[in-house]
Amino acid sequence: MNRPITTLFMLTSVDGKISTGATDDLDVDTDFPKIPGVREGLHQYYEIEQTTDLWSLNSGRVQAKLGVNAKKMPSKTPVSFAIIDNDHLNENGIRYFCALSKTFVLITSNARHPAFHVTEDNFHIIHQKELSLKDALAELKSEYGCERITVQTGGTLNGLFLREKLLDHVDLVVAPVLIGGKDTSTLIDGCSLLSQEELSKLGVLKLRECVILENSYLRLRYDVIH
Repeated sequence: MNRPITTLFMLTSVDGKISTGATDDLDVDTDFPKIPGVREGLHQYYEIEQTTDLWSLNSGRVQAKLGVNAKKMPSKTPVSFAIIDNDHLNENGIRYFCALSKTFVLITSNARHPAFHVTEDNFHIIHQKELSLKDALAELKSEYGCERITVQTGGTLNGLFLREKLLDHVDLVVAPVLIGGKDTSTLIDGCSLLSQEELSKLGVLKLRECVILENSYLRLRYDVIH
C-alpha cells in the first residue's frame, strides 16, 4: 500500500452527531462537559485518544474551533500532526502545532496561507492546486515516514475519505446523548448518494469489537471492507 493505514476515530452522539449544533460556537469538546449524564464518562474518550496512532490528521476548521489561533505555545509531544487547511489557521495556530508536534505537515491549496511565513525545522507544507487526499496520504508516507494515521476531521472531510475508499478502520466512542438537527454535522457529511450504483460501491463495516464503557458510553471498532 502506498499510503498510511488510516483509522477514523471520533466521539459521536447516539444519532451520529459530531457537533452539538450548526454553528462554530457549538462543539462537543466544550459542550459535553456541561451536560449531566454525559460529562461523567467523557474522560474515557480522551483516555482512548491517548492510545491512538502517533500520526494524527485534523482539519484547520476543527482546530480553530478549539481555539489554537489564540492559545499559548504548548509542550512538545511525540505525536506528529497533518492538518488540512486553507483559511482557518492563523500564524499563531501554525506555530502552536510546530511547538506541539514531532513533525507537523500542513496540507493546503492556498498559496497565500500564513503558514508560508513560518520557518521551523519540524514544519513542512504539502501545497496542492486542488485537494487530493490520496496524493497527500501517499506523500505523508513516502516523504515523512507515516505508516499509520488517525483521522479526526469534520463530517465533510470524513465523507471524502469514505467516498475515496481511504478508510481502513473506524473507531467510535458513542456518548449517551441524542442531539438531532438536520444542519448539525454528522460523522459522514458531504454529498448525498444519488443512485443505486453509488450505494453498491460503499464499503462494508465488519465489527471487530464492541466495548461497554462506564456511564453508558460505548466503544465500537470496525474494519472497513472495500
